[in-house]
Formats: sequence, C-alpha cells, structure tokens
Amino acid sequence: MKRFLVTGGAGFIGSHLCGRLLREGHEVICLDNFFTGSKQNIYKYLNNKNFELVRHDITKEYFAEVDYIYNLACPASPPHYQYNAIKTIKTSILGTMNMLGLAKRCKARILQASTSEIYGDPKIHPQTEDYWGNVNPIGIRSCYDEGKRCAETLMMDYHRQNNVDIRIIRIFNTYGPNMAPNDGRVVSNFILQALKNEDITIYGDGSQTRSFCYVDDLVDGMIKMMESSFIGPINLGNPSERKIIDFAKLIIKLTRSKSKIVYKPLPADDPTQRKPDIKLAKEKLDWEPKIDIKEGLIKTIEYFKEFI
Repeated sequence: MKRFLVTGGAGFIGSHLCGRLLREGHEVICLDNFFTGSKQNIYKYLNNKNFELVRHDITKEYFAEVDYIYNLACPASPPHYQYNAIKTIKTSILGTMNMLGLAKRCKARILQASTSEIYGDPKIHPQTEDYWGNVNPIGIRSCYDEGKRCAETLMMDYHRQNNVDIRIIRIFNTYGPNMAPNDGRVVSNFILQALKNEDITIYGDGSQTRSFCYVDDLVDGMIKMMESSFIGPINLGNPSERKIIDFAKLIIKLTRSKSKIVYKPLPADDPTQRKPDIKLAKEKLDWEPKIDIKEGLIKTIEYFKEFI
C-alpha cells in the first residue's frame, strides 16, 4: 500500500484517478478547494477508510507524508480559468512550487498534469513533445497556457537542481462522466444542448479539429507514467482527429436530438488544430487509447441525462 496525494482530486479527471487508486488498494489524500471540483464526484469514497478529503488551496503550503503526488489542481476550461486569471496562474506557479517543495521534503515522486495548451495554436501537426509551441503570452488564454508552461519549467528545474523525482504529462482533450455541466467545454456543451433539443453552438466554421480521449484511457496512461522511469514530457491523448462540425453531428445522432447547428465567432487564440503524436507514449509506456469514441460518448451522454 502506498500513500497518494491527488491535488484537484474532486475534479473531473482527479475523481476518476482517486477511484482507480482506491480500487488498487492504496491510501489517497484528495486535496481540493472546490472552485471547479465537486463533492458529488468523490462522495462515494468518503466512507472508504483509505480515503481522506481535505479542502485546501495549493497556492498555500500543505504538509503531509506521502509517497506519490499527482498535481492536477487548476481550472482547465476557458470560462473557469479566465474568471480569475491571476488566481489561475498563481495556481500553476505557486501551487506547483508548493507541491514540488512537498515532494522534495518527502522524497516523493510527483507527476505534473500539464496540457496540450502549452503548444498554443500549433504550427506543426500533429504535435510532438519536442515542439516548443506557438503561444500568445499576453492573450486571454495566457493565464492557463503560460502558467502550465512555467509549471513544466519549475518541474525540470527542481529535478535538475534538487534531484526531485518528477514526471510530466501533457493532457489532450478528455471527456467522460464527472465533467462539470457548466465548464464550457465542447463535449459538455454539445451533449447538454442536444439533450435539451437546443441549438448546438459552434464557434467558427466548425473546420477546427480536436482529438477526444475517454477519461478511463487517460487514467491508465497517467498511472503507467507514474510507474515508469521516464520523466517526460509525454503526450497523453487520442490521435483520432475530428472536425468540430462532424463531432456535433455525431452527438446529434447519438442523442437522437432535434437540435440545429448555429455558428458564432471564434474566440481569440482558439487553436485551429489539436492532435497528439503519441509515438513516445507507445514506446515508453506501451500505452494507447482503447475506448472507441461512440462507446465513450454513450457513457458520457448517460451521465449528463442526470442534469436534464
């Protein structure tokens, strides 16, 4: 039995990770300030003797004795991270520093949940880990993009200077149950609009692409990365690329919705392409997504029916 700290553990991905670690027999400390996380996501674990829930903001120091740290804490959807841009970048920088300090003291291994957004609006396609990105440092998305980029820098510097045992993953678009209905992401937006037979809103002309990975596949990759000897960074995502317009039509079909598609202007700095190159994950982790988009969406649609 190992003791894991999961920051952002009541969030979408964090709650699935907590559940997986508990099923494997580990102790889990779930740290969350509940800005975007939800107690509903982790309610079923509260009576588990190996689970501990702590309300805490990682921009403040936290002390515990742990073996492994998954640092997931940070609002990850544009409406949430733009709501308080300064707090977002403080979470990525001060929060990551605090978790690295904890890892240094405990001699714990720490995994940083970075993001495909560090590539910005990419000039190469698909995105490989050696690409440095095309990011606007002063735009409305910069608090998230640049915060995550700086967090990767901190991880590497703590590793080189203090020999902290680090792992870095770059998460691409992920979906599944426990997504917040108000997070403003394309999957939750489209599914809820379709279930209500409302117009489905596409920003831009719908030709922009995204690659969607089901959350169980992502958690598999996260655990394999934590257990590996490779520090990263490494892309974790589904390389099956889809146009947003085609994705909207698929959701209309799966929900048997009467929704119509409407178009609105594309937000500033919104990436036009997003597709991970996962050759490194296949090589280093023997990992690739296994869950088909239709199978994953059907499970996600069932979850969102609770909100209708």
